[in-house]
Amino acid sequence: MVALPLTVTDTTNPLDWHVNPAHKKKVHEHVHRVLEGPCQPGSARQSLLARLPASSRSTQPFLWKNIPLPDDLFLYPPPFGFKGLQDKIEELLKQLPASDSAPELGNRSDKCQRCVVVGNGGVLRGLELGPLIDRFDTIIRLNSGPLGEFSVDVGNRTSIRMSYPEGTPHCWIDTDPHTLFVSVVYKSVDISWISAMINKLTVPLWDWLFFWKKVPDQIPLEPDKFRLLNPHVIKETALHLLKYPPPRRRLWATDQNVPTIGVTALSLATLLCDNVSLAGFGYNFSQQGAPLHYYGQLSMDAMMKEKTHNVDKETELLQSLVREGTITDLTGGIQCSFCSS
Repeated sequence: MVALPLTVTDTTNPLDWHVNPAHKKKVHEHVHRVLEGPCQPGSARQSLLARLPASSRSTQPFLWKNIPLPDDLFLYPPPFGFKGLQDKIEELLKQLPASDSAPELGNRSDKCQRCVVVGNGGVLRGLELGPLIDRFDTIIRLNSGPLGEFSVDVGNRTSIRMSYPEGTPHCWIDTDPHTLFVSVVYKSVDISWISAMINKLTVPLWDWLFFWKKVPDQIPLEPDKFRLLNPHVIKETALHLLKYPPPRRRLWATDQNVPTIGVTALSLATLLCDNVSLAGFGYNFSQQGAPLHYYGQLSMDAMMKEKTHNVDKETELLQSLVREGTITDLTGGIQCSFCSS
């Protein structure tokens, strides 16, 4: 028996939702201040390290074909490591680029990098932040969050699309030629799927049985545009930032100890950028009919059934990080610094 997470993907016509013009103006003024204010080199990661063990100071965001895997990467099964999967993961790494041949994100040079992690939350709906989001140096998007008709709210540029097989868009939606696909491994079959996507091969029929929903059969990117997220990023997010217990084997259910891809992307962003902002994060359970996503027809009621992730725990973490100045919340869904009291 398998415990399947709730599927809340819905890209049909959006709910009827109106944004107060005065609130929209405040949001735009806030984002302008963030973009035009001073950029502090290394500030996000340095602030986060106060919550992390000393070993996290050397955490690499991605795994590369030319860098040996550390032994502690095989202590836990996915998504916290690759226990029992050493041969499979080493074979996959041969298909990925080397660290010294991969294209850089943004205009690295000596320029202080501003990064925004764009969540799929309904708090983005109607804010028309697209042009401002596109001004960030690095833009990380999650799962299948669409662009196109929604670009007025979320922008057009994508530096990274971070996902796992079941969350990846079936029709590739990023037209930015510099987009990287960062794959997150949650189970062993995900490794086979990544290999198939890199090599433009068909996913084996046997593997299809282990996905909890239909997955894409192609990603139209060249092999050098694929990245494999280091499981240490997920482990440090879960065990040290969220203070979850170490993973344990359970027969009939799962612990809520796997962080959402959004909070994991936040940890990744601190490894890639100097200053980190969030947009489209936060759940408004108090407002009836509020949209769950910036697209589609799902309302907040759908999230009330969520059993896989500990939403309350993650919200507490994000609120504390915003208060401390580690990250900035652009849209006010986590901790609104520009809202009326």
